[in-house]
Amino acid sequence: MNIHPQELKQIMSSGLLSFPVTDFDAQGDFRKDTYIERLEWLAPYGASALFAAGGTGEFFSMTMKDYSQVIRTAVETCRGKVPIIAGAGGPTRAAIEYAQEAERLGAHGILLLPHYLTEASQEGLEAHVEAVCRSVDFGVIVYNRGITRFTPNTLARLADKCPNLIGFKDGVGEIEAMVSIWRRMGDRFAYLGGLPTAEVYASAYKALGVPVYSSAVFNFIPKTAMEFYHAVAQDDHATVNRLLDTFFLPYLEIRNRKQGYAVSIIKAGCRIVGHDAGPVRPPLSDCTEAEHEDLRALIAKLGAQ
Repeated sequence: MNIHPQELKQIMSSGLLSFPVTDFDAQGDFRKDTYIERLEWLAPYGASALFAAGGTGEFFSMTMKDYSQVIRTAVETCRGKVPIIAGAGGPTRAAIEYAQEAERLGAHGILLLPHYLTEASQEGLEAHVEAVCRSVDFGVIVYNRGITRFTPNTLARLADKCPNLIGFKDGVGEIEAMVSIWRRMGDRFAYLGGLPTAEVYASAYKALGVPVYSSAVFNFIPKTAMEFYHAVAQDDHATVNRLLDTFFLPYLEIRNRKQGYAVSIIKAGCRIVGHDAGPVRPPLSDCTEAEHEDLRALIAKLGAQ
């Protein structure tokens, strides 16, 4: 099922989005059978789209062979159920290869992740995004995060040149920049909140005109993730504040203990609720047993998922 970029934009403009973790075995190799089970478990909960091999899915640790297996499995498993948006990133030629492979395998678009190590000028970022957009026909969402940060002028030029650039995901959290981009670009893009543990910022981003965000905790508490999303959408401040106080803020305390735990703690949660996704790949490290127990106690308070 092909989705036109403008149709993908409409899908991305409402609802909750999520990034399934990628299943690995004890040796760190892709484990297809449990990944299929994970997608089949999550799909009915109501996410508008799933990002396969995204940041939470450890795209940054994958070879092209890994990537092809993950995207193919996600597309085949979720066909007719929920759109699949693939992660793609790294230097321009590598990002193009990932994007073209995702399109070949039937994904409905890509999230263009940061180019990683070297700093780049706005002219360089513009050329990078333009080259990726021109290499494919499906929709592209840029991820504003790390060293890949776009100004409103750069985004405006890209929007004029690249009709299939349909989304902007913010993982930086600079309010002035976000307001400037929103006021400059209006409804040209679908806008997504993309800070780690986006629920903590969801109400603030909604006030900025960004009601959509991606939830990593959907991986292990999908019922609560959807409850929180609907509470934000309906301005149900009592529910939002209750879940922030009883789960999300204590959860952040665990997540912030080590660098890289934004991914590791999601896999810990999956393990606790009976949907073990295996270990993270180096250079990430798994949560300790004590941290697992701390997280287990938080999840237990939420009830069955």
